[in-house]
Amino acid sequence: MITRRTAAAALGLTLFAPHVRAQALTSVKFTLGWKTQGSDAPYFVARDKGYFREAGLDVVIDQGEGSGATVTRIMGGAYDAGFGDINAIIQNAATRPADTPVMVYQMWNQPPFAFVAKTSSGIKTIRDLEGRTLGGAPGTPTTRLLPVFAKANNLDLAKMKLTSMAPNLQEPMLIQGQIDAALVFNITSYFNLVLNRQDPDKDFTWFAFGDYGLDLYSNGMMVSQKLIRDNPRAVAGLVKAVNKASIDVAADQTMAMASVQSYDGLVNIPVEKRRLQYAFDKLIMSPELKEIGSGDVKDDRLTRAIDMVVTGYELPRTPAAGEIFNRTFLPPRAERELAYKMS
Repeated sequence: MITRRTAAAALGLTLFAPHVRAQALTSVKFTLGWKTQGSDAPYFVARDKGYFREAGLDVVIDQGEGSGATVTRIMGGAYDAGFGDINAIIQNAATRPADTPVMVYQMWNQPPFAFVAKTSSGIKTIRDLEGRTLGGAPGTPTTRLLPVFAKANNLDLAKMKLTSMAPNLQEPMLIQGQIDAALVFNITSYFNLVLNRQDPDKDFTWFAFGDYGLDLYSNGMMVSQKLIRDNPRAVAGLVKAVNKASIDVAADQTMAMASVQSYDGLVNIPVEKRRLQYAFDKLIMSPELKEIGSGDVKDDRLTRAIDMVVTGYELPRTPAAGEIFNRTFLPPRAERELAYKMS
């Protein structure tokens, strides 16, 4: 017989049950590499499709301050994981190996670092950069890698005038002719030019670092060593969820943009969808990815990349590849087949 007391108790348990389930989820604080962009779609899809919850995770996603800053944000303890630059991991691991996060899912296996110049500037080869004024944002990987680029290509760094500026001023100053070339992330600068009503293909010349000896890896998902040590199951769940979402995004970018918009209603959907597709075309899809699958790296290539960064920055120690990338948490190769189709 159901009494008022037992009914109230049952109602209390019903109301309390969702709270219990929510409490059972492991909280993960996650930082993006920058403001909301279409290329961040896998994280939002993993959230909206419930992949994080299926893995027992409550992932809180915040906007970032730069892909290099992702590393320092995690090192400072404010974040458990994030999307950022593997080269910043290398730099920090050389001096603070115990504190530096580790890449667990490599997303961009082609580097976005590039010079961009107006076609009318007369800069047709990288040699033409000597004697010119370059605009770079302090602390960004592209600007910090300029000495490495110059050394790899026998360019005289002393003949290049580097003007420091905020990232949002690079394209306007380039358009106005106040600088001859800018040190940029191609995936960011290309669309800044679009938003400034420029034609980045017709009116600008691009020099990708990867085409000139800097065969570096770039952005991916990294986690703190503390999370790996204290909760490896959470790391595995995070990787599995993002891998699954990445496969979904590759197949359906329209669906992906709905998740981007659900996270940030102020994004320019047409531009950000183009950015997402640009990421697949320029940074993600490659012969290497088809060989080893999404999320992984080649150890010999990573070792060469580490050596380049260590030499270029004159770092005191050369980290081993295993300190920078940990493939322990990757799903089996058969589950990491990423087939991109523009949609």
